[in-house]
Amino acid sequence: MTTDNFAHFGLHPDLLQTVTDLGFTDPTPIQQATIPLLLAGQDVIGQAQTGTGKTAAYGLPLLHRIIPRQKGVQALVLAPTRELAIQVADAIQRYGKQRGISVLPVYGGQSYQLQLRSLRQGVEVIVGTPGRLLDLIKQGSLDLSTVQTVVLDEADEMLSMGFVEDIELILDRIPTERQTMLFSATISKRVMGLSARYLRNPQTVSITPKQLTSTTIEQRYYLVNHQEKIAALARLFEMETIDSALIFVRTRLGTGELANQLSSRGFAAEALNGDLSQDARIQVLTRFRNGQVKVLVATDVAARGLDIDDISHVFNFDLPDDPEVYVHRIGRTGRAGREGIAISLLSPKDRWQLRRVEEYTRFKLKVAELPTIQQIENHRQALLMEQLEVWINRGRCRREREVVDMLMLTGHTPEDIAAAALKLARGDEKKRPIDPITPIKEEQFSSRDRDRNKGDRFPKRSGQGGPSAGRRGSDRDKDMVPLRLDIGRADGVAVNHVVAALSHFSGITGSQLGKIRIEDKSTLVDVPEQMVGKLLSKNGAYRIGRRTINLERA
Repeated sequence: MTTDNFAHFGLHPDLLQTVTDLGFTDPTPIQQATIPLLLAGQDVIGQAQTGTGKTAAYGLPLLHRIIPRQKGVQALVLAPTRELAIQVADAIQRYGKQRGISVLPVYGGQSYQLQLRSLRQGVEVIVGTPGRLLDLIKQGSLDLSTVQTVVLDEADEMLSMGFVEDIELILDRIPTERQTMLFSATISKRVMGLSARYLRNPQTVSITPKQLTSTTIEQRYYLVNHQEKIAALARLFEMETIDSALIFVRTRLGTGELANQLSSRGFAAEALNGDLSQDARIQVLTRFRNGQVKVLVATDVAARGLDIDDISHVFNFDLPDDPEVYVHRIGRTGRAGREGIAISLLSPKDRWQLRRVEEYTRFKLKVAELPTIQQIENHRQALLMEQLEVWINRGRCRREREVVDMLMLTGHTPEDIAAAALKLARGDEKKRPIDPITPIKEEQFSSRDRDRNKGDRFPKRSGQGGPSAGRRGSDRDKDMVPLRLDIGRADGVAVNHVVAALSHFSGITGSQLGKIRIEDKSTLVDVPEQMVGKLLSKNGAYRIGRRTINLERA
């Protein structure tokens, strides 16, 4: 079926008027494909990336079915993060405004009393995160027996965050005679398993871009020693024209560390991670959107749901294990026809991940050379001269000329006065030292690694014996000790979950961990012998999703 505009769908007149008022003209591909199916009452599995219009694709049919002011919750949308829940709730509220439909976002970090008061007053649509929804259900404050429509938004992310049990408990509280929609950027085996249990004869719609990465995005990488990544990033910040930047790191702990390091070097940056309260998160994002802060350092989970069109740069400080995540990350720049820049910092042991990205995207990233100290100093001087030219041409330095005249009367020459003034003007450069960069230690990428990968252009995924299962790509070092976690492949655990949990709760960095081998019901992690006591002392605190995990010597 093809449609030229929203009028062909047969939506409620109030919704059609709202769509017109919002400036929607032609439906996007995901809207064109899914709205007719959903209006016909079909269950749907939709595969589409962020920014394709999927909220309207499920939101408009959802609102079409709502009977305003009827008692009880009629529709439920599950989202993985607070940011996405708020974003979706705001969108559905706008779409349903003319119909008088009330929408309540429900998420952790918000006052229970506020949510309970809204529930008592009555709402037709709830958009929430699994954890807080389950809390309200267990308290007896949320009744889902009247729900007729359920949406699982970003299902892949909810499952990767360990919410599968929560989702199942929530869905089991909803009548089976309902319409269920599942939307996901990727359709994994776990997503298909969930849909097989809870969707009835679903229609699958897959909207994939013609190209995995936009032609408007310049992609390049720099090969540096791991311990010098911050120095390399600082050099790039000196030379790049950055309007706004999003830097991705692997762990929550890493976001704060890197943001602090950049700020101490004179580049104002803020961290965005799951440790922030909702109010603090909103304040950080508001400053970023308003241009008060140009640099955000975030994890993939914390950045989920961010919808900001004018990001000029995306930096992969840590390259992701999954090449699909790489595509999602860099897709946040180069939007709406604008040009964008995606930069990745790789250490020698990250080369196998680069090959996976290039194989997956069918695009060869360009290797680039870091700017030299001389180039940076020349650039600083050129910027200073440019600024001086601007102020000289403006002729607005009357008070400064008075100071010059007074100094000349005391016997100083114009040249000495100008040189001293420039010295003062360049004082902030001392806050931005240009740290040395040492040549790449090629021995880190051993001949053994090269031989192993010659016949394996696309290494296997984590937990399947490929390089991601052994983070260092070599046998366990002599000073490494294996520890065992009581969670494994059968629980849906991945390498990034293990790294994030151990780093966050123990305080060690992810780079200090050795090989990670995910087995069916357990996971082995090699750690430095001197850190075993520190890791074991935090037993009982480690969590992946909502599950507590235990650590012991293997």
